[in-house]
Amino acid sequence: MHALKPLSWLFCGIVAVRRTLYSLKILKSTRLGVPVIVIGNISVGGTGKTPLVIWVVKFLKESGFTPGIVSRGYLGKAKSWPQQVRPDSDPVIVGDEAILISRQTDCPMAVGPDRVAAGQALLKYSKCDIIVSDDGLQHYALRRTLEVIVVDGVRRFGNGYCLPAGPLRESTSRLDKADFVVTNGIASQGEFAMRYSGKVLVNLLDANSKLMLSEFKNTQVHAVSAIGNPQRFFDYLRSQGLKVIEHAFPDHYMYSQNDIVFNDDLAVIMTEKDAVKCQRYSVKNYWYLPVNVEMKKEFGLRLLDKIGDKDG
Repeated sequence: MHALKPLSWLFCGIVAVRRTLYSLKILKSTRLGVPVIVIGNISVGGTGKTPLVIWVVKFLKESGFTPGIVSRGYLGKAKSWPQQVRPDSDPVIVGDEAILISRQTDCPMAVGPDRVAAGQALLKYSKCDIIVSDDGLQHYALRRTLEVIVVDGVRRFGNGYCLPAGPLRESTSRLDKADFVVTNGIASQGEFAMRYSGKVLVNLLDANSKLMLSEFKNTQVHAVSAIGNPQRFFDYLRSQGLKVIEHAFPDHYMYSQNDIVFNDDLAVIMTEKDAVKCQRYSVKNYWYLPVNVEMKKEFGLRLLDKIGDKDG
């Protein structure tokens, strides 16, 4: 790791210079015709960003906005970008997270590596009056109204080094420039705590078939997860009293049926993001766990205040 430190310093330096060039308008950034909220992170791996995106979009809807969403469409194999996303879109084409967000929010959504083009396509084909960007904190070509940085409350910033010596995409000083820092877990001073809750399992083949998670208490189950931090999912199931056999896969992994079929009659439980890719398989006694984010009322109120201040 010591040998990688110079590369880490170089990486952080390049990122800082690039951000400065955008702030000085030497590199071009594009302002869309509506406010843009970017929700991202400064570290690799899962921080819980996507559930917060869903919470923010739903909150904006409840507050009278007509939100739209842009995202990368990571690992999507579309032949052209941007792509409009619907709840029934193919995850192979637009990516798994995009489908999850679309299903949860029922809002217009466009994905593509060029966030500006995705945002412009969204405004062309929908009547949204505010855009939420899922990730894209480092995509400065898209000018933003507000920034929200999500932090893993357990792992925080690892060893504190940027890539490749550590997990950071930018130095921790970047937090000071964000409008909000939201922590998945116990928050430090100046941060807003985000908590997960998930109590109802949904059958993979029949969305009308549901079970309380508590019905599997003291029961051995297979737990399947291909998210940024699978251990968080496994730990949550254990905290609810389940006996978990772990099956972790890389983030965004595209499952084959053999990956999720085991030689026993135990129930299989996965995240909703995994279910998007596994519903094509006719497997019984397979369940996914939708999660809800809990945020204090103060966060929502301050978010609306900031939108009003910067839009005014």
